[in-house]
Amino acid sequence: MKRRVVKKQHNSKKCIVCGLENGLGLKASFYEVDNEELIAVFKPLEEHQSYPGRLHGGIAGSILDETIGRAIMIKHETIWGVTVELTLKYKKPIPLDEELRVIGRITKDSSRLFEGTGEILLANGDIAVTAFGKYMKMPIENIADFNEEEQEWKVVLSSDEPTEIDI
Repeated sequence: MKRRVVKKQHNSKKCIVCGLENGLGLKASFYEVDNEELIAVFKPLEEHQSYPGRLHGGIAGSILDETIGRAIMIKHETIWGVTVELTLKYKKPIPLDEELRVIGRITKDSSRLFEGTGEILLANGDIAVTAFGKYMKMPIENIADFNEEEQEWKVVLSSDEPTEIDI
């Protein structure tokens, strides 16, 4: 199934998940799609392995946490998700050196908290990992000393940005 890309979200400089200048990071791109889900796209490196040729489960948890936590920004651009709880279920091994898609969605949204679910999809569409998360809503100034310019928090577009993403 294809989803139409509505908007690309920001990347930063050094974040382990979205940092474009983090040599060991995932360098994930995040796309808001037409059904109000967030899709992350990334390609794990050999440095992200646990068993040879397999993505480390903690890295899988990190990309799911970030994707679900960022999904709140679809409706609330200035709100960030601070993880309260994250539950993962590992279903299939995740290979390295293969582009992966991660889906995140909000399932419950209240004044202070939100909940969401997500999945890591393999290239063939199989679900490798599922997640449920609970997050506290916070503006960035209540989380960290964050300077957008210094952290290079911006949308970085390339000439081959997708207009649709297969899920």
